[in-house]
Amino acid sequence: MTWERAGRHAWLAPVLTAAFSVAYHVIAPPESEGVDVLFELTFVAYATVGALIVSRHPRHPVGWLFCAVGVVTAADGVLYAYGNRPGEPGASAAAWVSAWSSEPGFVVIVLLLLLFPTGHFASRRWRLAGQAAVGVACVWALAIAFDPGPLRGAEATANPLGIEAAGPVLEAIAGFGVVLFLLTLVVGVAGPIARFRRARGEERQQTKWLALAAGGMLALLSIEVALVLTVNTDEGIWDFVSALVICLGIAAFPVAAGMAILRHRLYDIDVVINRALVYGGLTAMLGATYLAVVLLAGLAVGESDVAIAGSTLAVAAMFRPARARIQAAVDRRFYRRRYDAARTLERFSARLRDELDLEALGADLRAVVDETVQPAHVSLWLRGEPR
Repeated sequence: MTWERAGRHAWLAPVLTAAFSVAYHVIAPPESEGVDVLFELTFVAYATVGALIVSRHPRHPVGWLFCAVGVVTAADGVLYAYGNRPGEPGASAAAWVSAWSSEPGFVVIVLLLLLFPTGHFASRRWRLAGQAAVGVACVWALAIAFDPGPLRGAEATANPLGIEAAGPVLEAIAGFGVVLFLLTLVVGVAGPIARFRRARGEERQQTKWLALAAGGMLALLSIEVALVLTVNTDEGIWDFVSALVICLGIAAFPVAAGMAILRHRLYDIDVVINRALVYGGLTAMLGATYLAVVLLAGLAVGESDVAIAGSTLAVAAMFRPARARIQAAVDRRFYRRRYDAARTLERFSARLRDELDLEALGADLRAVVDETVQPAHVSLWLRGEPR
């Protein structure tokens, strides 16, 4: 399958992520609600951002990594829930896969931090940091996979592939791997900040959101470490607080990527999002209006074909003005430069009808071009009068 053909199926990623999230709630015990919903929405957001990128740039690694974070993490949740149902067919195998893949699997987020937005490491040093993160995650996963004793996340199940002779060594590697991975995560968070400091022009505007999110992730990581060292985060309210801190840290990344895409034309998919926002809002508005008019007309004159026909005509008449208003609201909120440029051209057109001084008109024209197009230099040549 070519990259282009694979890109056309990218929207399966958020669909699969949502399906795995629903399956998790079907399989998991009743007490598994709460902040879990926030985690699931977060990973649906990862998969959605990835699908947006891949649909326009099927060869871009950042899009595929976003999709992988959403789908793989949601699938791992299903494995975790099913693995905590001892006695079910294949439950021990599901618990084993979930044990070694869940925590080390977050190395994908580290790679995203280091590769965003260009798809390439900022320098050779950052490439080494990414390779170190992958290596640490692989060693950590292998240690968990063969560590004898209860499985992580499913303490009622013994590791079916545990190696008793290597137990102390594997346990030490698994424990030390957590520390190394936390250090690698800190390096990953520092990557976008360093990239932002070196970026210029439009790329700087695009990466500033990720740098801000990376700073927030670093602060939340510090809070989580402090909670783990001071309180019991496995019980009571502290379990909820700890999960919420982790969720906010993970959610910062797709939110920052979405802001960079919407406000600074990252990956050139702002047109797709613009249309989705406009027509999604328009559909919701017209649908709600249609239902309201049908209900009011039904209460006034009773159920009849006339009420339905009148409601349809009213909604049809609203289509163009409602679309224009929603488009203006979206441009004003997410595409401010385009909105300001359109307003500037409107004001110039109004002045053009009344201005008679050619020099004043030329100055206004240069000012408009400078404000809307923002060129490095503006010059105006006027054709002289024929002799």
